[in-house]
This record gives sequence, structure tokens and C-alpha cells, in this order.
Amino acid sequence: MEKKQSSLSRRDFAKTSAAAGFAILASRSGRAQESAETLKIGLIGAGGRGCGAAVNCLTGNENVKLVALADVFEESVIKAKVNLERNNDPRVKDKLAIEDELCFSGLDAYQKLLETDVDIVIHATPPYCRPMHLEAIVEAGKHLFSEKPFAVDSPGIRRCLAAAKVADEKGLTFVTGLQRRYQDKYIETVKKLQDGAIGKILYGRAYWNGSLPFSHDREAGESDLAYRLRNWYNQIWTCGDSIVEQHVHNIDVINWVLDEYPTKVVANGGRAWKPAEEKYGDIWDNFACDYEYASGARMLSMSRHWNNSKSDVWERVVGTEKESTCGEMGRDRSDPYVNEHIAMLESIRGDRERINDGERTAYATLTAIMGREAAYTGQEVTWEQALNCEKSLVPADLDFEKEYPVGSIPVPGSE
Repeated sequence: MEKKQSSLSRRDFAKTSAAAGFAILASRSGRAQESAETLKIGLIGAGGRGCGAAVNCLTGNENVKLVALADVFEESVIKAKVNLERNNDPRVKDKLAIEDELCFSGLDAYQKLLETDVDIVIHATPPYCRPMHLEAIVEAGKHLFSEKPFAVDSPGIRRCLAAAKVADEKGLTFVTGLQRRYQDKYIETVKKLQDGAIGKILYGRAYWNGSLPFSHDREAGESDLAYRLRNWYNQIWTCGDSIVEQHVHNIDVINWVLDEYPTKVVANGGRAWKPAEEKYGDIWDNFACDYEYASGARMLSMSRHWNNSKSDVWERVVGTEKESTCGEMGRDRSDPYVNEHIAMLESIRGDRERINDGERTAYATLTAIMGREAAYTGQEVTWEQALNCEKSLVPADLDFEKEYPVGSIPVPGSE
């Protein structure tokens, strides 16, 4: 089967997308980080979140330049370059220096970008390839910002933990996209909670209930792999299911407040409204998990993606004296999406203690994975079982000419 070629040239895209908008997150009150040395940035994963992260980094820092782009799909690289260069905010526009020869596409695009002289990599691909890419970024000696989650399975988590350790050995800065860790109201509230503001914490509740982010129909002539990667939120092996890809944010907050990781979990879940159509893949649409910690604390985690459902996203903890949301004892004065990039540059330039978020992000992802596996199997899963599990979900060989059928929807008790 012939590999599907890009149907859009750079010139054609510039013409057809002239009226298109580009939504970005930008700092409203973050301060700029200054240094005499200009650092070069490369972006791997040129979709909406990747471009948003690049804009956040440019907005918050001086003496940085975005010079290189990489993505599996040529169309995504073309679109990203056009839309980034259309941004008229001087905090962004004056820091763009993307040359065509530094725009890479294909499954090996990340390797080509890492062969350039970029100093920093912003990594925002789908989760399936993150362990492999993080290993390569660290091996290449680049500082990095990586989106969450870190992996879709336990073998991937172990690879990311090893990469985080190598980053330490090389003195690299490693910031991750659990942005609540860089959000004023969360930082202030979590400190007060840990200092005993509501007494000893007995349990937490973490919710991410909302509608499905996206699901795409297959395009005419599209190969299996191209479709799986373009529709990545709907396969377990590409996204890890919603509890891993999205709910990891809230799960991480409770781990942070408790300053520990769970020892075991039991869970329920299933597929309540999604019809049996290819575009919805094999993921579930709801999870409910009961995590237990060594301290005796517990966490109720609830997440769902139901069509036309109310958005309900928050974290709350109950103590021996009273209860609190995890952000109500603080106040936001800046944009956390920009703050994390300011912190990264400060770390790289030695203006603060070096940051390595790798281990805690890997463990937050593992917490979500163990909840998913408990739900899928109908069995209690311990931390040790989750960490040491050998089950790998990502195909060993990715090829646009091969078939990658949708997996069967998990049924509790069948494994």
C-alpha cells in the first residue's frame, strides 16, 4: 500500500488558511525572563497544544528563538509554521526564526530535529511515543519541556524514569506540563494544607467530568497508522485512555497534597454512551477509582467523557477540622502555562535551583495507569504491580503500510 502523501503544499496552505484563527494561551501578567544568551527552541509535536506551549515559552522569556518544528504529519508542520508566523504579538513574532530546512515530518522527524543545534525541546506529541522521544531528547543533551502524561503503559513509565535520572546526571532542566504545579493559587493552597490548615487530611476527591475532546472520521484513502495517529485520543495504545491522558492533572494534585503515592486501588468504569464506531476506538468513557495511601488517606477519582455532559473539573480534600478545594487558599496573579516556561528558563540559566519534574510526572502517570488497569481487569492493583507490569501496549513497529486494527473494548474479568 502506497504511503499517503501530503495533499497540501506550503503555498496552498498559506492561501487556504488565510482566514483561519489560531487560539493560544498567552501571559496576562507573567514577567519576562532575561539573559544575554539567546537559546534556540525546537518543537516536537506541532499540533494545537505544542504550538500553544511554544507561544507560552516565547511570551514569558527574552533571548529565546523558536527555530525548528517536527511532526509526523507534514500538514501539521505547514499549518503550525503559518499560524505561528501570523501571530502579531511582539513578544512572539520577534522571537520566531523558523527556516524551511528546519521543518521536519515523518516518523523520524524528532530525530532530525535533535540533530540540529537547538538548546531546548518543547515536546507535545501524543503519549504513545513519549518514552522513546524523551530518551532521545535527554541522550542528545537538550533541556526540555514535555507535556503529560508520560506513557500509556508501565514499560513506558520505567523508560521515562530512567530518562529523568539521566537528565539529572547530565544537569539538564526537565519541566513538565502539569501546570497546576506552577499555578499561584495551587502552590499557596497546597503549602497551607500541608502545614495543617484543615487538620490531618483524611481523603481527597479528584474529578474530571466533561465531553469528549475530539473524534475524527477516517479520510478517504487514509492508512491505518495515519488514522490512528490523527485520531489519537480514541485508542488505548495512543492515549492511554482518558483517565491517563487528561485526569492525570487532578490525580497529581491529590498526590501532591498528600505528598505520597497510593499503595493500591480498586476501580469501576465502562463505555456508557459511545457507539461501536471506529472513530471512538477502544477506550472507555468513564472511570471511578478508590485509591488507598500508606498514611491511611484515600482518594476518590472520577472521570468521564460523555456527550453533552456538564463540565465538572476540580480537586477537594477533607481534613479532621474542615475541608477545602485545592486552590481556594491562594490567588492567581499570573498564567501557569507561561509560568512553567519562565521557570524552565530560570532553571537553565541558573537563576533558581535546577528543575527536574520527570520522576513526579512519571509517578502521576503511573497512578492513573494503575487506576485504569484496576477498572479494566476488575481486580485490585497495587503500586508494585503497576510499576513492574510487563504488558506493553504500543506496537513495536510503526509503518504506514501496515494494518493497525482497533483493539477490542476492555471487559472487566476477561483478563
